[in-house]
Amino acid sequence: MPDPTRPVGPRIISIVNQKGGVGKTTTAINLGAALADEGFNVLLVDLDPQGNASTGLGIDATDREVTTYDLLLEDADLRDVIRPTNVAGLVIAPATTDLSSADIQMMSIEKRSFLLHDALRQPAIDAFMLDFVLIDCPPSLSLLTVNAMVASHSVLIPLQSEFFALEGLSQLMLTVREVRQTANPDLRIEGVLLTMYDRRNNLSQQVEADARKTLGELVFKTVVPRNVRVSEAPSFAMPVISYDPGSKGSQAYRALAQELVEKLEQTAS
Repeated sequence: MPDPTRPVGPRIISIVNQKGGVGKTTTAINLGAALADEGFNVLLVDLDPQGNASTGLGIDATDREVTTYDLLLEDADLRDVIRPTNVAGLVIAPATTDLSSADIQMMSIEKRSFLLHDALRQPAIDAFMLDFVLIDCPPSLSLLTVNAMVASHSVLIPLQSEFFALEGLSQLMLTVREVRQTANPDLRIEGVLLTMYDRRNNLSQQVEADARKTLGELVFKTVVPRNVRVSEAPSFAMPVISYDPGSKGSQAYRALAQELVEKLEQTAS
């Protein structure tokens, strides 16, 4: 259960990897749902122009009148952007394809890297009593992703258990370092999450061994298996913990939520 003595303000975590198809949106939806199921209040910020996190949580495209685009570029009030989902304790700031032009439009703004940072610190956010904000980033190291990092306390990196998985990670780490040096000195790496893991596959085991050897304690103990229930759940506009609570995918995301909370408690103590 949430700690009543926790510091004021939510823990903001960006879910980042410039490679597509590694499980960013799946992790954002299911980690958010698992944290909500533990009793935490969670906001998922959909920062991907594809809007898959919004669709996956049942927000129809025709119902997204005020979105993260408006939050960044139109000074929209958070209360007008945030929508309830079908998961108790989990709310969402939805996205549409309007976000695809945001990078270009932000270039002319002086404090362009701080737009999301400032938006998520509106006084209106206090009304939601949030414990966590999870930001689902686009599959690129764009200005949208930089905005997410500047706004966040930490980044969580999903890493697909496949050949070349670690390639590109160095560029992501460089971007994290640049953001630390220029805009957010307290940004830390929350952890690397191995996704689409197949224990029967020697390649998955080799990727895990390489990741743990290279990154050590940064790699979460929890791994997310390749699981058909995880893939099916979004088509029913549900997280997997609601769609099939007993599935291996559901169990993995619940374990991840517990591991994350324990990690944060240890860091705070």
